[in-house]
Amino acid sequence: MATIRCGDFKTSYAKDMAIFDSAFARWCLALFLLALLTVPLYASSYWMDVTNRVGIAIIGAVGLNILTGFTGQISLGNAAFMAVGAYATAYLGAHLPGLPFVLTILLSGFLAAVVGMVFGVPSLRLKGLYLAMATLAAHFIIEFVATHWNDVTGGVAGVSVAPASFFKYSLDTDSKLFYLIFGLMFFLVFFAKNLFRTKVGKAFVAIRDQDISAEVMGVNLFKYKLMSFGISSFYVGVAGSLLAYQAKYISPENFPITLAIDYLAMIIIGGMGSILGSILGAIFITCLPELLRLGASSLSGTFPSLVGLFASLKLGVFGLAIVLFLVFEPDGMAERWRKIKTYWRLYPFSY
Repeated sequence: MATIRCGDFKTSYAKDMAIFDSAFARWCLALFLLALLTVPLYASSYWMDVTNRVGIAIIGAVGLNILTGFTGQISLGNAAFMAVGAYATAYLGAHLPGLPFVLTILLSGFLAAVVGMVFGVPSLRLKGLYLAMATLAAHFIIEFVATHWNDVTGGVAGVSVAPASFFKYSLDTDSKLFYLIFGLMFFLVFFAKNLFRTKVGKAFVAIRDQDISAEVMGVNLFKYKLMSFGISSFYVGVAGSLLAYQAKYISPENFPITLAIDYLAMIIIGGMGSILGSILGAIFITCLPELLRLGASSLSGTFPSLVGLFASLKLGVFGLAIVLFLVFEPDGMAERWRKIKTYWRLYPFSY
């Protein structure tokens, strides 16, 4: 007798902990990754630049979501920690030219993690808007250092970044950097996904849900909050390092406070406390300005003033998108995707 699936139930702990629900999902991911590997073969230099920025944004958004979405610690220091990773990469490339680029990226990430943990110390006594203000202060402190420490950062003028190289093969174009960026992105996303299957990840979630109860149950709040800041800042530092390699020249203008707000918007629109939400939000926020720019350019012949209004149009659509998501889908794009999958998985009994 044929059976009709009318529920989404797990019959074992292993199935409940599985990353992919079915073999079909694994095959879809494998085919998507294979298709992704072919992008540099046909994409223009413009779209390669956009694609690489999407990959960098995904890494940074996942890092911020670990801290804010999963641990409940609001942070506005994302741009500052990204700047630490970027300037560390520029300094190491200039003073240690023989250092492999993989070590450069790792050291930049670890330095950003240390700085993030230093500014995460107030998290033991502060939460909510108070913690947000503390991390905002971190942004202005690091911005001041980047502007005035001329020997390391180049000051306001900025500093050039030596390209990543593998033996004599230089990763000096977006097409060549693509595989580095997305290789690291895939590894870090996979690590983050598995992090919340461990004791450390579950402690982060317990702190977010109810920190007092978590402490009563034996969770060391100070230890795990600092660990969350460290892991998050490491991700953001790696994103900053990759951004430095892609931009080839960095200055304080690359890391404004609006960049931190963009990353907050990514995890709000994508979905707080969701790795998939970080990915979807990063894609949406990174591609939205480019799509608006292309739309404004295509209509410039009919509406010449539209190009001049692009900056205002971008901010307006950006704000409207956040408001609409907060009103109609407060759990973000990831939750909407989950509902769509559940509907069709249980169809026609999807009520």
